[in-house]
Amino acid sequence: MSTTPGLDQTPAPRRFTLPRQPAFVGTALGFTSLYLAAGVLTPLLVVYREQWGFPPSMLTVAFAAYAIGFLAAVLTFGSLSDHVGRRPVLIGALLVQVAATVIFLVAPDIGWVIAGRIVQGVASGAATAAFTAALVELSPPARRSLGATLGSVGLTGGLAVGSLIAGVAIQFIPDANTVIFTGLLVLTIIAVGVALFSPETARRTPGAVRSLIPRVSVPRTARREFVAAAPVVAAVWMLAGLSGGLAPSMVRSVFHLDSGVLNGVAGFITPAVSVITGFALARVAPRRAMTIGIIAAIAGSLGIIGGVFAGSLALMFIGQAIAGVAFGASFTAALGLIIPLVAPQQRAGVVAAIYVVSYTAFGVPIIVEGQLVGVVGEVPAVVGYAALTILLAVISLFAQAVTGRRTAADSSGGRTAGSVDARPASAAPTR
Repeated sequence: MSTTPGLDQTPAPRRFTLPRQPAFVGTALGFTSLYLAAGVLTPLLVVYREQWGFPPSMLTVAFAAYAIGFLAAVLTFGSLSDHVGRRPVLIGALLVQVAATVIFLVAPDIGWVIAGRIVQGVASGAATAAFTAALVELSPPARRSLGATLGSVGLTGGLAVGSLIAGVAIQFIPDANTVIFTGLLVLTIIAVGVALFSPETARRTPGAVRSLIPRVSVPRTARREFVAAAPVVAAVWMLAGLSGGLAPSMVRSVFHLDSGVLNGVAGFITPAVSVITGFALARVAPRRAMTIGIIAAIAGSLGIIGGVFAGSLALMFIGQAIAGVAFGASFTAALGLIIPLVAPQQRAGVVAAIYVVSYTAFGVPIIVEGQLVGVVGEVPAVVGYAALTILLAVISLFAQAVTGRRTAADSSGGRTAGSVDARPASAAPTR
């Protein structure tokens, strides 16, 4: 018996795909869930210290371990989705986040929490660029900027809201750790489902293996601006580390207040204000925004020091809020001043260099501060930490003044600093 080739072949069933609008909303929620999970650890670390009795130095190590995983992942996987597509990277990163959440859910000691923080950092670092790109590509055609905006808000806002939610849960729920991470586990699994059924928005291109090689470079055209911005970028990320890694524990150890809500508020203020500042200064020239940010970094650090010496939690919170202004103004301004000075094919290396400065400042000083607490005491260690941020900001203030004058002189002489490619840069950590 013979058959005609192909007559008995049935076409492969088409994969169910979510419509673009639900996929866009689900992707935004999935991205936010990553940073909610990072934010909830801020007040929970204080609870872990009370339960397990580990020294202050281990608390700061647990907080900073996130930066190790994030930086390693963003340098290697940051541009992978440009070659293999968004969906595979998002699904993989979210599954890694599921693993991190399970670790926190069952952690019996601080060692497990440190391991979970590293895994959590890997998930966020691998997914952030892909999520940001997917949000832009899934956003309504007439509102492409909406995706970039949600990417920015989802990152910093997620950290803020996560800290606040955890603080409230600690205050009013007996087993807050289980409730928080069970909820996050469900949310992350839903995000995996959304990623599985969302439309692919990027074409596969060659070079996936080559993209895994970290590229960190600052071309000559951008070195002047990079050197001028690096000290304040380090300063504002140190202030972010203080807000997340030190401030919640200081509520109890320095101000002698036993309140989960206040612990959460201590981690909420700086990232929340930075989001508002980013929107408020969106139309301000980068050089002016940078100056505003530097002055705010100095004022915020002084406010924190004043609050510690005066024994005033309210004053420390005000200092943290001003530090949020510093972060929202300075970091976005740094990207706006540096990235337009390089060609498109050089941007990956420049963004990587900025994030090396950022996450090194976010992680290393806070670990050193934790070690110093046992030697000099918590208040002197915090004051020294904040004083270092002031020194870095002052250095950057002078550097910005010199760079601004040189740039103006170059422009008046016919050499336009941004002549390579002056298109606006995104604040997303893409490679």
